[in-house]
Amino acid sequence: MHWLDQPATISDTDRAAFERDGHVTLRGLMPPQELAAIGREITRLTLDLNTEQRSLDERDTYGRAFLQVMNLWEKSPLVGRFVMGQRLARVAAQLLGVKGVRLYHDQSLYKEPNGGHTPAHADQYYWPLASDRTVTAWIPLQDVPMAMGPLGFYSGSHVVPEGRDIGISDASEEDIPAHMAALGHPYSCAPFALGDVSFHLGWTFHRAEPNTSDRPRSVMTVIFMADDIHLLDALNPIQQNDRDQWCPGVATGALADSPKNPVIWSAA
Repeated sequence: MHWLDQPATISDTDRAAFERDGHVTLRGLMPPQELAAIGREITRLTLDLNTEQRSLDERDTYGRAFLQVMNLWEKSPLVGRFVMGQRLARVAAQLLGVKGVRLYHDQSLYKEPNGGHTPAHADQYYWPLASDRTVTAWIPLQDVPMAMGPLGFYSGSHVVPEGRDIGISDASEEDIPAHMAALGHPYSCAPFALGDVSFHLGWTFHRAEPNTSDRPRSVMTVIFMADDIHLLDALNPIQQNDRDQWCPGVATGALADSPKNPVIWSAA
């Protein structure tokens, strides 16, 4: 599995797009056949470990969006090897313009057939981190045509302060797209092929379309943060929960370097 650590070439065009838009999709970043094999393990674990027993009709909007399981890297040596791969981490560091990155956490997102939309939101609302040098790698584990609910982004929205106090909800889906349109931040959404990986900043507003197909959409995400990032006081119970889960034992103002937050890649 040496390919997991092989450096990827990031073009100046891709770097400029990421800086301008707050997101970029790198086509063919991962070898499809090898990624599919790891994807089968991620999907198996997601279905085994998720605790949702209700039908889609019985759930709220967030519950219909996807099944989610966190930190699969701790549950499987294969998935652990994938999450700790230096290829993705090096790309994350290059896009963020930092000398190294550590793990915040990973998250599997499994959108069931006929699963609903994922409401518009910004991830960093949930994170008690002292810097915006955070990036999520969104890694589809199969092709994602439009009917299966690909991720979409509001380009340039990472610089917009309004809306950063709204969590993912029906209210966020109502307010954020309208606000982005009023400010002139276009919505960018396109199909993904297996092997494509998107990267978006913590404050980039995004959403996902519903899965109107008869097949599940399985996605793995890995959230990277600059290796010198520190923790803030939690602003709400959700951030406190994140602190307790993903950076256990780390005090306010301290480096976010718990055993759950290893440095995955560093230029030093």
